[in-house]
Amino acid sequence: MSDTDSFIEEVTEEVRRDRLFALMRRYGWIAVVAVLLLVGGTAYREYTRAAETAKAQAFGDAILAALENDAAADRVSALDQIEAPTAEGAAVLDMLIAAEEALEGNGTAAAERLNAAATDGDLPEIYRQIASFKALTRPESPLDADERRVAFEAMAVPGAPLRLLAEEQLALLDIEAGDTEAALTRLNALLSDSELTAGLRRRASQLIVALGGEIEAS
Repeated sequence: MSDTDSFIEEVTEEVRRDRLFALMRRYGWIAVVAVLLLVGGTAYREYTRAAETAKAQAFGDAILAALENDAAADRVSALDQIEAPTAEGAAVLDMLIAAEEALEGNGTAAAERLNAAATDGDLPEIYRQIASFKALTRPESPLDADERRVAFEAMAVPGAPLRLLAEEQLALLDIEAGDTEAALTRLNALLSDSELTAGLRRRASQLIVALGGEIEAS
């Protein structure tokens, strides 16, 4: 390469470098802002996650502390003073309070609290179903057997999260109505379900034996 070519190459490289520096001076702030936004966003997410974790831990600690009271009335009072961090947390809290109200002998208040949660449109479906299920199984439920059957049948549709528990309750309603054959058929169908839990299998088997039926081989 001649001296002239070498000189031209150096000048070209210098021009490129000058243009790059000029671009950086003109638009470099965009890269700086992008980096700051990225770092700031990450920091904010971490802060939010940590704050949510702290709230959840405080909520759980408050519940455990409330449940340490000896008397049901004291547990109800302590639980009632807890502020839930989310709507879902409030639903769980209501279910706990309802359970303690029932132990206290105030089943009517427990059923009313559960029904209120079951009809809360702001809650996810699973929370409303659980609250509704608990309300339906309360002795103080204002619904008659036919109305409870309709409600449990709605919960027993394929794919529903409380399907098997609802089927168990329908079998109990069959027994209450004196329809032993229907109850045995439903209970044996439960025993052949692949999603059956050990506890529900035990209860269904005991019911079949108590009704004088036979457990069908699955």
